[in-house]
Amino acid sequence: MHSGAPFREAARVALDSLRANKLRSFLTLLGIILATSTLIGVMALIHGMDVYVAQTVSDMGADGFRIVRMAFFGNWDPKKFLEFLKKNPELGPEEFQFLQERVTLVKALGMTSSRQVRASAEGQHMQGVSLQGASPNLAEITNIQIAFGRMYTDTENRRRLPVAVIGADVKDTFFPNVDPTGKIVQVNGRPFEVVGAAKSLGSVFGQSRDNFVMVPIESFFKMFGSRQGVAYAAMAVDHAHMFQAQDEIRMLLRAWRKLPPGQEDNFAVVSSDSFAMLWERMTSAIAATAVAVVSVFMVVGGIVIMNIMMAVVTERTHEIGLRKSLGARRKDILGQFLVESSLLAATGGLAGVLIAWGLAVVVRNFTPVPMAMPLNAVFTGVGLSSIVGLFFGIYPASQASKLDPIEALRAER
Repeated sequence: MHSGAPFREAARVALDSLRANKLRSFLTLLGIILATSTLIGVMALIHGMDVYVAQTVSDMGADGFRIVRMAFFGNWDPKKFLEFLKKNPELGPEEFQFLQERVTLVKALGMTSSRQVRASAEGQHMQGVSLQGASPNLAEITNIQIAFGRMYTDTENRRRLPVAVIGADVKDTFFPNVDPTGKIVQVNGRPFEVVGAAKSLGSVFGQSRDNFVMVPIESFFKMFGSRQGVAYAAMAVDHAHMFQAQDEIRMLLRAWRKLPPGQEDNFAVVSSDSFAMLWERMTSAIAATAVAVVSVFMVVGGIVIMNIMMAVVTERTHEIGLRKSLGARRKDILGQFLVESSLLAATGGLAGVLIAWGLAVVVRNFTPVPMAMPLNAVFTGVGLSSIVGLFFGIYPASQASKLDPIEALRAER
């Protein structure tokens, strides 16, 4: 109880000083507030994106990967894109059949293609709907779950039947509050019977992932042909064989395309790890920039706090002399001013946390940018600002503790 009294007294004095000099306190803490709000804002953005990438962007699962014509992980280069267009041929059903007959480390291999179409049903129309041609096992490979009805079958795919599974947006627009199975959806004027409806997948950067009509890949080829926009989706037998499965697919495709040793792949294999590595590179750059900005703000804020605390020492020289004459030890004076400077900075840190939290709420609710403030960000912001206040308060506190009590008492009040 006795040991906590000096701290409580110092904290009370510091809070009284903050209240008595509101404008000076705000200007003093401006650097700390800006530093903390910047730091917490960046942490909230990165954390929100981490959750977002894990939940929505990568729907491959831990064991899934894709084989695509080309993929970019790094700086966008139009020349390289044009080079890939010339060098990388389209994937097609023949290669898919070749892979399907020979893979041993993949438990599911599917084929996909898509394009934008016009859909209509029940007197309603939707433009820009994504028509997705997909193998029947795509629901197994991705995270698509069926809310109504079922997925179409291999038999329906082979027979090129006009059946479809619709996304939640299409279902809610055409068939709200009813089971859509058995209904008819027109796709570019062609009728498809709805055999199932998928659960909502949410959105990506404000773009809905539920605005789709999924049909058997062979039915899709019947409408649009099979030589454009085809990709493969695969799932390894287990996570331990993930990289071996990718290497097996790569080896088989290179053999089909007769690529000699040493020549680059003219296709791309993309996994959830690829997205994770790309996102890690992006967040590293964001974090490095944030650290630089926050460091400048923190140093400026710390110097301002040190100057203000020096002014406080001068203002309270007589008080310090009086306390020393009544028996206060040097460490008591030192501790008091250190507590005051760290509490002053912590107040700025808390204000910065509140500002960043408010900004995160606004951004999350009114923009497609996902932001989520982790709990450790609050402790990081307040703790870091307290440490800055403590560090930059050492010199003023040391000067106060070294004052001669007799000389201090002679100072004008």
